[in-house]
Amino acid sequence: MSKSIELVIEPKARDLGGFSVRRVLPSRERRMVGPFIFFDHMGPAEFPPNEGIQVRPHPHIGLATVTYLFEGEIIHRDSLGYVQPIQARAVNLMTAGRGIVHSERAGEDLHTTSRLHGIQSWMALPTENEECEPDFAHYPADELPEFEHDGVAVRVILGEAYGYCSPVPTQVSTLYLECSMPQGSALSLPTDFDEIAVYVVSGDVHVGGQQVVAGLMAVACPGKAVLLSATADSHVMVIGGANMGERHIWWNLVSSSRERIEQAKQDWQNKRFDAVPGEEEFIPLPDS
Repeated sequence: MSKSIELVIEPKARDLGGFSVRRVLPSRERRMVGPFIFFDHMGPAEFPPNEGIQVRPHPHIGLATVTYLFEGEIIHRDSLGYVQPIQARAVNLMTAGRGIVHSERAGEDLHTTSRLHGIQSWMALPTENEECEPDFAHYPADELPEFEHDGVAVRVILGEAYGYCSPVPTQVSTLYLECSMPQGSALSLPTDFDEIAVYVVSGDVHVGGQQVVAGLMAVACPGKAVLLSATADSHVMVIGGANMGERHIWWNLVSSSRERIEQAKQDWQNKRFDAVPGEEEFIPLPDS
């Protein structure tokens, strides 16, 4: 392991009913990176005509979700009444707080073959805001800053880096970048974050001198400067931010309190969460 890399995480495959995702966080080796407590790489998946992603209504507490697509479209519906298509490189920010329910389904046009590829991530909320009112906001792709830095195309999805700031609000120090690195390019990562990690979507990158290939996440040692060097054309995501302390996660529920998760489980089982308008399906609690 290089002096600037603490560990490398290999994701686990998970089936989401019709297509597979690679779950990076939480992992056995590492539960969180900054506020990021969940990080799924979805696809790339190809669906035949009249098929597509169908994630039925499910609850969340104590977190904020960010859906970020490279390809495809997902229709978001939630218990606040929002219906929002999300398309490539736009951001849906859903703050669950004390509780929200949402579904994620394929776009309306299913008569042709469709593709889906992107990242689904959750961020833990600070303890004082875990029970805030739920909220939803959408940011079109053209509102996110995109620029070239040292020959690398960078988009700031969340937070601030290299003098550019995302319009998407965060409740704690947070960094989320998308980087397109041509072969031979190099990028020094920001150093003013408690924790930082690099996920390679495609390509081949040296992180602090250590090779990290597509599908792996390298977590940096705290306080260490990290240099990314692309040995092939590479697509890289950078996440990080403030250390949040311990969080518990069970199914879609996140909290600093195990008792709060138990309460949410009972609330869902007894249908005390608000419903998504027009959605009648109900997912029972998982067995474990």
